[in-house]
Amino acid sequence: MNIQFNFLVVAGLSLISLLAACSNSSDLDIEAMRNAGITNLRNPEGYQMSSGQPTASQLETAAAAGLKYVINLRTPQEDVDFDEAEVVESLGMEYFSIPVATGGSGVTTENAASLQELLSRFSGEPVLVHCASGNRVGALMALSAFTEGATIDKAMENGAHWGMTSEGMQQRVRASLSTQ
Repeated sequence: MNIQFNFLVVAGLSLISLLAACSNSSDLDIEAMRNAGITNLRNPEGYQMSSGQPTASQLETAAAAGLKYVINLRTPQEDVDFDEAEVVESLGMEYFSIPVATGGSGVTTENAASLQELLSRFSGEPVLVHCASGNRVGALMALSAFTEGATIDKAMENGAHWGMTSEGMQQRVRASLSTQ
């Protein structure tokens, strides 16, 4: 009886250790992210989120919710009232910047590939990709989908799913995809 009990204890502890090792340490409190009031916040895929410009306090909420990476698509010329890289890093997250010019001129296959490279590198880890409104995020994701073989309509759907809501941006992206 004592041997069976010891076996069960060892088996139970082994199972707990295995479950702990296999558990996803990348848990993200998506509800806390939604409650933070971040402009145009989207959760298109797993722990990958997109949005407009978050505030410093929203980034603090995001860090507490488990966010690990922030990818900023805004250019240095766009005004923000705080040093985003400094805030992100002080909160224990990693900051990346892919400057994408406004007005659609920065929506290029090169920038889309750079974004996809970063998203692939993070592979399931909690990440927020943002610009001022979410439109450039969605536009780059539409280009990526098209490059990966999606039809124009499916690529546009993907872009909308990621935050491309502006009719003007949608028209520019559709026209760009039509000439490729």
